[in-house]
Amino acid sequence: MPFKFKQFTIRQDNCAMKIGTDGVLLGAWVAVENQPKSILDIGTGTGIIALQLAQRSTAEIIDALEIEGKAYEQAVENFENSQWGDRLFCYHASLQEFTLEVDEKYSLIVSNPPFYSDNFETAIKERNTARFTSALPFDELLNSASKLLHNKGYFSTIIPFKEEQYFIELASKVHLFPSRICRVKGTPTTDIKRSLLEFCFRKEEIKYTELTIEIQRHQYTKAYITLVQDFYLKM
Repeated sequence: MPFKFKQFTIRQDNCAMKIGTDGVLLGAWVAVENQPKSILDIGTGTGIIALQLAQRSTAEIIDALEIEGKAYEQAVENFENSQWGDRLFCYHASLQEFTLEVDEKYSLIVSNPPFYSDNFETAIKERNTARFTSALPFDELLNSASKLLHNKGYFSTIIPFKEEQYFIELASKVHLFPSRICRVKGTPTTDIKRSLLEFCFRKEEIKYTELTIEIQRHQYTKAYITLVQDFYLKM
């Protein structure tokens, strides 16, 4: 079944990784106040984050990158069926190939990267590509992001909270430094599960925030509703 948002629809029947909270959170949280002219979504999957940023920004160029064939085709379909098809373009390539071939720099780079450890890999190749760090190690993601990012641009991602410090240390090696960090938990009583991270090439005072998604099952917090209400139909 297609997933209907307020201003676009996502088809995901041929995509190994379906619509999830992480992608929508990142697409809603990414800062666009500085009006990025060009955006790159690394590992776009269904294209959800690129479509959110097309809705939220005036960027003339919104490129997406997807290595897995079926997901690439699905993202292209979702882009073409949206009202922003003239601004959205998907490349079918690995990040390494793309980084070598592309000359221009992006104002904003986003990625909802795979981050499950190899111990749990499945027999389904497409699902592994979408879910596991072996498909896109953090150091390779950061290295490419640093090469593709404009010197005044921003790179934003979402990762497990337990990986936050390690990811920040890796980022510093390519001269990317955190400017905003939002730590996400499911309910007020559960542990922090995710970290939304924003990086730039300048050392700035880090703005820390925390987001709780639900007060209890299907009863969402005001902060979460405010963040995602422009997308979900029932919010």
